Amino acid sequence: MCGIVGLYLKTSSLKDRLGAMFTPMLIEMTDRGPDSAGVAVYHAPASEGQVKITAFHPDPGFDWAALAEAVSSDLGVTIEHHANDTHHVLISGGEAEALEDAIEDYDPLLQVMSAGTTIEIYKETGLPEEVAEKFGLKDMKGSHAVGHTRMATESAVTTAGSHPFSTGLDLCLVHNGSLSNHNRLREHLATHRGIEFKTENDTEVAAAYVSDKMNAGRSLHEALEDSIKDLDGFYTFVVGTRDGFAVLRDPIACKPAVLAETDDYVAFASEYRALVDLPGIETAKVWEPEPAVVYSWGGRA
Repeated sequence: MCGIVGLYLKTSSLKDRLGAMFTPMLIEMTDRGPDSAGVAVYHAPASEGQVKITAFHPDPGFDWAALAEAVSSDLGVTIEHHANDTHHVLISGGEAEALEDAIEDYDPLLQVMSAGTTIEIYKETGLPEEVAEKFGLKDMKGSHAVGHTRMATESAVTTAGSHPFSTGLDLCLVHNGSLSNHNRLREHLATHRGIEFKTENDTEVAAAYVSDKMNAGRSLHEALEDSIKDLDGFYTFVVGTRDGFAVLRDPIACKPAVLAETDDYVAFASEYRALVDLPGIETAKVWEPEPAVVYSWGGRA
């Protein structure tokens, strides 16, 4: 049992309030997932031709400046970096894949959480309220956010095993449920698509599936429609892209889910109580997503 929340702003007038609106939603899902929490925030786009990478190192004393200097020297690029507790955001020109490889090759304990132009992923073990405070979630601005509170049932409680998972540029996925064919799918994606997996979590496999489909030219909406026939199990997915947001429940839909939409935003939560403090919720369209129906907004959704 885990908790999922998502908030997609349809109007720029609310961007300064994204974190303030989103944080209570995440914390409200604590009893569904007290082991760890994480959030993907879409904000502060990198300049044209640049990519930003969010990375984690478990050592609070890790020398991020030395990392930036080494990667800059190896790749011939200039790297700007800034800290957010145990995570750092590194911004640079160059190819994202080369930057990710250079960062993780520098120290085996380094983990790239996300890469793209707008996405930043922060996740840690501990209660959702503690995680939100650690990363200053309440003060973050942006266009949309996706979050997850985890109750670990299939793997250890670790930072790497926490959600969200990102397996493509500006893509994140969170998941409540369990996939039954993830081992077979993992093997297929690794063998035939060259995808490298960092955890044993089935959610990483789902994220990799979606990003692989989108790399092949499918839209987010189409990729999730494909997953209905290719992914087996019980699941609710919430997916974010640079400018898109989508929700899907499996054909049986035994996992709880609620969507709310106004002229200003779309909000998702595992339970309605996570939505009650949103502005205008009393007049919002509120509904339970139908089984095996993709709901998507924005971009090439």
